[in-house]
Amino acid sequence: ELPGIPPVREVEFNIKLVPGAEPISKAPYRMAPVELKELKDQLQELLERGFIRPSVSPWGVPVLFVKKKDGS
Repeated sequence: ELPGIPPVREVEFNIKLVPGAEPISKAPYRMAPVELKELKDQLQELLERGFIRPSVSPWGVPVLFVKKKDGS
């Protein structure tokens, strides 16, 4: 359950890239249909709440689900 967005903090940061570095982008891992539905549902909720926004960045990594300590 996501209670809400934390308060806005005035923090500036940048990521220094190595000159000439190529963006890293890996193909998504295969998911079972139930996992894919869960991912889509969670992403939709995060979008609607304003936690995330669409991106067209050439940098990307695959999603990996990990069980919580309680097994959920």
